[in-house]
Amino acid sequence: MTAPEVLPARTMCSPVPTLTAREEQVLTTWLVCDSKQDVAQHLFITTATVHTHLTRIRDKYHQAQRPASSKVALLVRAIEDGYCTLHDIARAIGPLNSAHAG
Repeated sequence: MTAPEVLPARTMCSPVPTLTAREEQVLTTWLVCDSKQDVAQHLFITTATVHTHLTRIRDKYHQAQRPASSKVALLVRAIEDGYCTLHDIARAIGPLNSAHAG
């Protein structure tokens, strides 16, 4: 299976789902964390709440006919839609990885 089969290219006409500020925060935090539990601890919410936010985000992308069923697909969508950049992700991962190294 090739990338275009899994994640169709975004066209200029593709709608950008509007995420709430909290959905955006959960999404971008999840993209740099290893698990939903890590996100929950970082944001002081439950793992179930993280799961609920991610489900709603995926639903919004599905409704926009731009499905994102995996973490990688959500990363691509978040970058395409300006919710984060690769630089943001790299910068956020740096401190997280150095904290685990000690």
